[in-house]
Amino acid sequence: MTLSSGSRRGGLACILVVLTLGAAVHGQSFGFPWWRDAQFQRDLSLTTEQSAKIDAVFQQIIPTLRQKKSELDAQEEELSKMIAANADEVSVTKQVDKVESIRANMNKMRTLMLLHMRQVLTPDQRVKLNKLHDQWEKDHRPKPGR
Repeated sequence: MTLSSGSRRGGLACILVVLTLGAAVHGQSFGFPWWRDAQFQRDLSLTTEQSAKIDAVFQQIIPTLRQKKSELDAQEEELSKMIAANADEVSVTKQVDKVESIRANMNKMRTLMLLHMRQVLTPDQRVKLNKLHDQWEKDHRPKPGR
């Protein structure tokens, strides 16, 4: 299957949105669509049906996360402008509350998405996924001093 340039860009945008959301659930935050990766599929004995179900969970939430990310960016920009303009503390506090409410909602949505992905896996696959995640983290963690 060949993806168009637009599909690849859309997929990359989805991955970037997920990467920016923080609050990882152990064993699932790899920074790429692991359920589509041939090596991960082999290592986890992931069936085609499981991959499709996990992808459906991901695809279902991505439009909402994109919209919330845009909203978050806009509200953070507004907060920055308020701070730069030396706005009063009450106004800044209200804006901080807006920003953090959106961020918390996004983190909750992402965490639930990861939970729903994990629920597709068998208990043995979850254990294997946790081990793969730990190894992936070791391999991709920035080295000190960089």
